[in-house]
Amino acid sequence: MVAISPPPANHKWGTLSFVSTLYLRPILDLLLLEVPTTWQAEVRLGLQEALVNAAKHGNNLDPSKKVSVQFSAFGDYHWWIIADQGSGFKHPYQCEETLHGCTYHAGECGRGLYILYQVFDEVQWVRDGRELHLCKKVRRRSRLPLIS
Repeated sequence: MVAISPPPANHKWGTLSFVSTLYLRPILDLLLLEVPTTWQAEVRLGLQEALVNAAKHGNNLDPSKKVSVQFSAFGDYHWWIIADQGSGFKHPYQCEETLHGCTYHAGECGRGLYILYQVFDEVQWVRDGRELHLCKKVRRRSRLPLIS
């Protein structure tokens, strides 16, 4: 299991919520404000996949249900907690010693989940799959962004 590196205890979190929709551009723009420009395209792709999963698969695009996002940045680390009001899901990944600690098995899950594990350094599902915790270290010297 992957543990999310938390921000300092006294660090402030921003929050936003929106009705289930796939019109995500203004939401993504807000969530990327503090992400360095070099990393924005890659993180945008990952966040878009996470938000689409929450609105479409979690909430079934039901306009009476909301997606909520908590976000924070401290130093090189950025965190997002995305929650939906759906019934949850069973996580389809099997952990092995591979890239990011998980393998992708075609047919068992969608492309979006695979992208999450490629973009973010830490990915954790809680509350029976209704809440997703993401962490990205943006100034890491070990690699450049996947998308520029």
